[in-house]
Amino acid sequence: MNIAFIGLGNMGAPMASNLVKAGHDVTVFDLVESAIQALEAGGARRAASAEAAAAGADVVVSMLPAGAHVKGLYLGRDGAPGLLDALDGKPLLVDSSTIAPDDARLVGAAAAERGFTYLDAPVSGGVGGAKAGTLTFIVGGEAAGFEQAKPLLEAMGKNIFHAGEVGAGQVAKICNNMLLGILMSGTAEALALGVKNGMDPAVLSEIMKQSSGGNWALNVYNPWPGVMEGSAASRDYQGGFLTDLMAKDLGLAWELALGSKSTVPMGSQARNLFALHSAQGSGQLDFSSIQRLYRQGEEK
Repeated sequence: MNIAFIGLGNMGAPMASNLVKAGHDVTVFDLVESAIQALEAGGARRAASAEAAAAGADVVVSMLPAGAHVKGLYLGRDGAPGLLDALDGKPLLVDSSTIAPDDARLVGAAAAERGFTYLDAPVSGGVGGAKAGTLTFIVGGEAAGFEQAKPLLEAMGKNIFHAGEVGAGQVAKICNNMLLGILMSGTAEALALGVKNGMDPAVLSEIMKQSSGGNWALNVYNPWPGVMEGSAASRDYQGGFLTDLMAKDLGLAWELALGSKSTVPMGSQARNLFALHSAQGSGQLDFSSIQRLYRQGEEK
């Protein structure tokens, strides 16, 4: 397929690269020139704008930081028209950003009015999953659109779920990331407690992995430096899923809870912890660096 890919950050770049490797004709655009150059070196074509990238595309995939960027791309900003008013033909629109469900529904409704099929398809699995092509896609939108997108998504992911109508993908992703934030902060707290009482973090991690405390953060993404080879923690928390993005997602969960009058005490606590961690200067570190919040005053 002829695919336009817009947004080449830590997640978007390897996702686009996997589409190239799968044999698709991929045209990319990002505001960061070095990101475009890296994809171009891997076989993608460059475009000077999102509109140019989408020209003649069968599918447009976007992977952007926040709802404001997604709305700006598709609906326009500051009086300038958005992509929905610039597209030729009727490409399938797939947005893999994590945004508020209402933002996804707003873009989806505008797309439907113009005859486009729009899917919100946020992902889970982190940068490692994006590079390995093992992401989980959580898709909201029409069943026909989901079936059309599925072969494309399978080039980037391993588990593809249809969550429901437009916006449902975002609801499921927000719930998942709220749980992930709770698990990561709890795992960091337990490790810090054990180490401060004489435990080796690697030994404690192995015990908890094989016990009832085992969870994804502990088993796959250990937050203590040096315990897990290749983890963000073992490379000084560089790259990966940024603390600022986790704080954003936990904020989305809080807004969702307010709107539905839901009770999320653990999610609220995780939101406060990651917001504090970000405010202390760790926003651009991997979210597993929340471990440092529990180690303040120690040698890092």
